[in-house]
Amino acid sequence: MLFCKFGQLQKQTSMNKITQLFNIKYPIIQGGMIWNSGYKLASAVSNAGGLGLIGAGSMYPDVLREHIQKCKKATNKPFGVNVPMLYPNVEEIMNIIVEEGVKIVFTSAGNPKTWTAFLKEKGITVVHVVSSSKFALKAQEAGVDAVVAEGFEAGGHNGREESTTLTLIPMVREKIHIPLIAAGGIATGKAMLATMVLGADGVQVGSRFAASFESSAHDDFKKTIVDLEEGGTQVTLKELAPVRLIKNKFYQDIQELYSKAPTVDDLKILLGRARAKRGMFEGDLNEGELEIGQVSGLIHDIQSVAAIVDGMVAEFEEAKKSMVSF
Repeated sequence: MLFCKFGQLQKQTSMNKITQLFNIKYPIIQGGMIWNSGYKLASAVSNAGGLGLIGAGSMYPDVLREHIQKCKKATNKPFGVNVPMLYPNVEEIMNIIVEEGVKIVFTSAGNPKTWTAFLKEKGITVVHVVSSSKFALKAQEAGVDAVVAEGFEAGGHNGREESTTLTLIPMVREKIHIPLIAAGGIATGKAMLATMVLGADGVQVGSRFAASFESSAHDDFKKTIVDLEEGGTQVTLKELAPVRLIKNKFYQDIQELYSKAPTVDDLKILLGRARAKRGMFEGDLNEGELEIGQVSGLIHDIQSVAAIVDGMVAEFEEAKKSMVSF
């Protein structure tokens, strides 16, 4: 039977590699998005049966420590921290994670060899985010416990390979033997089922959770996500770090600058500092950097995390039943 390795999601999760690895009910991971993923979102996802992640990328070390402590009080379920390794204070962040007893860490935007051994020595489960089968193999060789393979549909910083989730997941599955989590364009139970058929053991969901009541993003940003239609985002700033943005005034300013053949320094000057905070956290919809995935075109309302998770699970089960043999 095509889906026997997952069984009924609610009754047979013990057979799933991701639920076993993290000791969670459903193989649904919340993406550790900057300016969205505070302790309220992470704890809500964990309490709903998934795995919540605190996004360290938009937190000073002392703020991260506070969110970890508050998350421990808000849930008795497993949760983790997402750490983009390109940030300058990563060593301090890793030490705080160890000191606070966090048991799960997702790393991204860097070499997995840098911190995997250190974290594993402390008894921490390590997952690395990649955008290609090449880097998935490197992550496996570095000793990570699982890999997130993120397709080009995803919001925020993106891979240069431009591989979509539909093609990326089976290519990564072909190369690695450790558990695989699919990301990019996943906001529904049907998409979850599709990626699992392609070889994923679970999914990481970002944009759908960004448009939740518990997300720490500004309400105006959440409303913008809901109002977006197909084609409302695009990847840009590839000379710096590819990032998928909403096509607001800041995005249009980037395109105007591109028409003048800018240097990398010109792009850096336009980007400036704290654009993402200004947009997603403070709600400046014109001048801010608004990061969200293509799947925003399928997000039509702001919901509670519990409703999102329950809806995905129900749709997963219904979609599985509707599959026909031929």
